[in-house]
Amino acid sequence: MIIGVLKEVKQNEFRVAATPNAVKELTHRGHEVYVENNAGIGSGFSNEQYEQAGAVIADCDTVYEKSDLFYKVKEIFPQEYKYMKKDKIVFTYIHSNAHLEMTNALLESGVTSIAYEDVIDKNGKFPLLKPMSELAGKGGFLAGLHFSQAVNGGKGILFNNVCGVQTPVVTIIGAGNSGLGAAELAASFGNQVYILDVSLEALEEAKAKLPSNVTCLFSNRVNLENCLKKTDMLINCILWNKTRKDHLVNRDDLKLMKKGSMIIDVACDDHGAIETCHSTTHNNPIYYEEDIIHYAVDNIPSAFAQTASTTLCNATLPYLMEIANKGLKKALKENPGLRRGLTTYEGKLTLEETAKKYNIKFVSPDAIIANF
Repeated sequence: MIIGVLKEVKQNEFRVAATPNAVKELTHRGHEVYVENNAGIGSGFSNEQYEQAGAVIADCDTVYEKSDLFYKVKEIFPQEYKYMKKDKIVFTYIHSNAHLEMTNALLESGVTSIAYEDVIDKNGKFPLLKPMSELAGKGGFLAGLHFSQAVNGGKGILFNNVCGVQTPVVTIIGAGNSGLGAAELAASFGNQVYILDVSLEALEEAKAKLPSNVTCLFSNRVNLENCLKKTDMLINCILWNKTRKDHLVNRDDLKLMKKGSMIIDVACDDHGAIETCHSTTHNNPIYYEEDIIHYAVDNIPSAFAQTASTTLCNATLPYLMEIANKGLKKALKENPGLRRGLTTYEGKLTLEETAKKYNIKFVSPDAIIANF
C-alpha cells in the first residue's frame, strides 16, 4: 500500500502523523511512503530523516495523488476536500459530529474515512484517544499555570504549596485519561485537588494512582457546587455528547466561583459540559465570562508537538499497519475495534452519533462489511 503523510493545515498544528521511525517500519514491510515537504518540521523531524527512513519527499498534490491512504492528525479542512476520492482512505482524528460541512464533503466524495477517536480496543476503551488525552490534561494544567500569572491576565496565584499561603484548589471533572493527566501534575505541584466522576470504578482507580492530596468525589450536584465555590482552577475533562442540550456547569454556576478564577476546558465541546465555553486557539487562547478566565484551546497537544507526534504514532501505527498489510476490507472485517472507527464509506455515514445529531441516514459498519 502507498501511505501519504501530510503536513497539517490547521492553524498552530505542529504534529505529524508518522515519525521517521514509523516510516522505517512501513517501508521495511514493503509499503511505499510519501511525505509532504516539511510535514514533520514542527515536530523536529527533517525531510532528511524521512528520506533516510525510506520515504519520498514530495509536494502536497503529489502526496495526495500517489497515496492510497492519507495518514493525518487533524480533521479535513476545505482546502483538502478536493483530494478526497472514492478510492482513497483517510485515517485521522475526524470528529464528524462537530463538523457538518466536512462530513458532507466526505460523504459526497465517497472517500473511506476512519476516525482515531472512535476506534476501540478489546476492553471497549479508546486507545487512539488515550495518548493525546493524557497530554491534553497535563497541557491544560500547564496553561492554567501560565494564565494564572498576573502578567498574563490572571489573579497572580502560584499553583503550588507555598509555606504561609493558603494552598490553591484545583477541581477536575472527569477521571479518565485527561483527568488523570491533569491531576497527576496538579497534585505533584502540591495543590489541593478534587476529582469528580460518576463512575465509582474510575474514582477507585484514580485514588489508587494519585497521592493523598487528591480527593475523589462522586459527581453530583452538591459536590460540584461545593467545589465550584472554593476552586481556583476548574479543569473540564468530560466529553459531552453533541446531541445533549443541557450542561454540567451553567452560566449561573459561574457566580458561585471566585472572581478571577479560571476554567480550563480540555474537552473543548462548544457550549457542552461548560455552557460558557467555546473553542479557542493558541494565538488567542483565553477570554472572560462572568469575571472567570476561560481557556479552551482545541489542540493543546500541539504545543508539545514532538512528544505528541511520537506518542500518537506509537498508538496509531499498529492499526495503520493492519490496514496496509491486510487491505482495508480484510482489516475491517477481522478487527471490530477498527471497524468501530469507520465514519464514512462510499457515500454512506457509518457513525451513529453523527447521524443522529444531523438527521443523516445511518448505515451500520457491520452492514457494510456484510457485503465484502
